[in-house]
Amino acid sequence: MDDSVDVAIIGSGINSLVAAAELALAGKRVCIIERSDRLGGFIHSAERTLPGFIHDSFSSWHPLFVSGGAYGALGKELHARGLEYANTTGPVTASVAADPVTGSHRVVIAERDPGQTAAAFKEPGDSAAYLAMLDDLGRNAGTVFGAFGAELRSFGQVAKIAFGAVRRGRFTGTEAFVRDSVMSGRNYTRSRFDGWEADQLWSPWLLHAGLGPDQATGGVMLPVMAMSMHSFGLPIVKGGASSFVAAFESLLRDNGARIMLGADAEEILVEDNSVTGVRTSQGVISAETVLANVSPQALYTRLLRQPPAGTAAAAERYQNGRGAMQIHLALDKPVEWLDPRLKTVPLVHISNGSDSTGIACAQAEAGLLPNEPTVVVGQQCVLDPSRAPDGKATLWLQLQEVPFTPVGDAAGELPVEGGWTEQLKQGYLERVLARLERFAPGTRATVLASDILAPTDLAAANPNAVNGDPYGGSAELFQNLLWRPFPAAAGHQTAVEGLWHIGASTHPGPGLSGGSGHLVAQKLTAPPSRLSRLQAALKFKQH
Repeated sequence: MDDSVDVAIIGSGINSLVAAAELALAGKRVCIIERSDRLGGFIHSAERTLPGFIHDSFSSWHPLFVSGGAYGALGKELHARGLEYANTTGPVTASVAADPVTGSHRVVIAERDPGQTAAAFKEPGDSAAYLAMLDDLGRNAGTVFGAFGAELRSFGQVAKIAFGAVRRGRFTGTEAFVRDSVMSGRNYTRSRFDGWEADQLWSPWLLHAGLGPDQATGGVMLPVMAMSMHSFGLPIVKGGASSFVAAFESLLRDNGARIMLGADAEEILVEDNSVTGVRTSQGVISAETVLANVSPQALYTRLLRQPPAGTAAAAERYQNGRGAMQIHLALDKPVEWLDPRLKTVPLVHISNGSDSTGIACAQAEAGLLPNEPTVVVGQQCVLDPSRAPDGKATLWLQLQEVPFTPVGDAAGELPVEGGWTEQLKQGYLERVLARLERFAPGTRATVLASDILAPTDLAAANPNAVNGDPYGGSAELFQNLLWRPFPAAAGHQTAVEGLWHIGASTHPGPGLSGGSGHLVAQKLTAPPSRLSRLQAALKFKQH
C-alpha cells in the first residue's frame, strides 16, 4: 500500500471534512486520520433512546454552514450525494421565562421576517432599534464576515478587507461600530433597547458561540446570530446529522480520499522544521502537508516532540470554557407548551436573557451546578417529523453552563462528591425537567426514555472537548480573533513548514461553519503568488 499522500488531516470534525473535500476536489491526494470508528466528530445522530427515535447526538443546527463559504464551495456536491435540509419559513427561535416582577410568563419569538419580529416589541422605539441593529450589521457585513473568513495576521488579507470598506464608503461610523462590537451582549442590548425582548431573545444564543452575556464581543456576535437566522433560518439535516457526514464521506471516497478509522495520531513527523508525515497507531503516513484539527494542548504538548519556542508553555495555559451537557428524550407526544405558539418553534431557550443566563454562567465558572440553568430545547420534529414515530417526538436539550468537575450545587440539593455519577446525572435531569415543566406542564409524564451526556462524556467522546468544553476553548477576546488560540501560534499556518492548525480552537472559532477548514483549503489550492514563487526559487538555488 502506498502510504504517501499530499495532505494528511488529523481528526474528522466539520473543518477536517470541509478541507478534505475541497482539497480532494482540487486533485490532492488526501488522507483523514480519525481515532474513532466513524467520521464527523461532534456531528452524529443515532437512536440514542428507543428504536425509531433519531437524535442528533451533539450539534444539530446548520445556519452557519449554509451561510458560509464552505457550503458555497461544496453544497452542490453534497446535495448530489443525499444531503437534504429541513428548515422553517416561520418562527425560528424563541425564549420563555418568568417575569421577575409579576411571575407571569414572558415569551418572545423571532420570525424569519425581522419586521414581523420587531413589530412584537412593546417599548416605543424598540422596533425601529431592532431593524437599525440589523441595518448596522448589514452595512458592515463585508468587514465583519470578511474578518471571519480571513487570516487576521496577514497584512495582505486585512488590507484587502480595509480597502473593500473604503471602496464601499463604509468607514463612516466605523469607530462606533467597533465600540459596539467589543461590548458584552448585556451592555449591547442595554445601549440599544428599552424593553426586555431583544435581550431575552438573543443573549442566550451567545452560549452557542462559547460566550456568556457579560463577555466581550457579544456586541458583534449577538446581531450576527440574529441576522444569520433571519436570513437562513435554522436548518437541520433531514433524517439526522449522520446523513450530513455520509454525504461528505461519499464525496471523499468518490474523489480518492483515504479514510483511516480507529487510527490514533501519535506524532507529527518533522525534519529540518518541515513536516514529513504523521505516525499513527496503524503506521506512518508520509505527507508534505499536515492539517491538525486538534486542541492546542494536543498539538504543542503531545504531537510535536519539539514544538516551536514558547508554544508548549502557552498551550498548557490555554483556557477552556465551561462544560456542556446533552440530554436526549423520547416523548410519547410533542411538548404541550402553555403558550401554544411555542409548539411550532424549532429551538426555544428557557432564559430571561442576560440576567438568568449570566448568573448560571457565573455559577458554572465557580464550579457550581446552576440552580436555574439556561435550557436549550431543540424540537427537531417540528422541522423533520421522520425523527420519531407517528404522534411521538424527540427533545434535544442542551445545557451550556455546567462545570466539568463540580465542587458544589448552587441550590444545595445535589451531592457532587465523585463528580458526574449516574446519580448526579439523573438528579440534574430532574432539575432541568422541573424548569421545563414550569412552561410546559406534564412533559415529564410523557418521557419514554432518556440519554444523558455529561461534560465528562463529551470529553471521552471527543478529545478536542477538553474539560467538556465543546467549543474548542473560551472565546473571550483575549484568545479570540487575532489571538486565537494564543499569540505565539495565532494563524492557521504554524512555525513548522507544511503544518497547519484548524478547528474550533483556531480562527474563526467554534460553530458549524467549517470556516477554518475552508480558509486553509483555499490557501492550499490557490495559485502561487509572485512572492511565493520567488521564495521557492531562492530555496531551490540554496539546495
